[in-house]
Amino acid sequence: MVVYARIEARIPTRDLTRARRWYAEKLGLAPVEERDGGLRYEGAEGGFCLFASAGAADGSFTQMSFSVDDVEAAVADLRAPGVVFEEYDGAVDGIVDVEGNYPSRGCGERAAWFRDSEGNLLGIAEPVRRPPARS
Repeated sequence: MVVYARIEARIPTRDLTRARRWYAEKLGLAPVEERDGGLRYEGAEGGFCLFASAGAADGSFTQMSFSVDDVEAAVADLRAPGVVFEEYDGAVDGIVDVEGNYPSRGCGERAAWFRDSEGNLLGIAEPVRRPPARS
């Protein structure tokens, strides 16, 4: 059954060499495995693959997200090598407070989004484990 399957994202690239360089220079990631037309990456939990594609992502939705413990620190770390974050209404320094989340992930998240070299929209998020104290 798929419930026991490891899940991986697939991210399209028009230029696999350019994408490989961007993921290395901006996110500090190196593929753990290669095949003709594809690169596979591993994270602390889960992974993703970049693959050569003639198609293009429209970039209107988050195609992959990274879960972190401190979104402000992660955003600062990613800005250092030149990652540019999207600006949305309500964002403070590129970070948006998002209400609601999956129950196992908390009650919300603090998130920011950026694009890779191919225009794919990627997210980075810190789960909010408990609601803020009310005054």
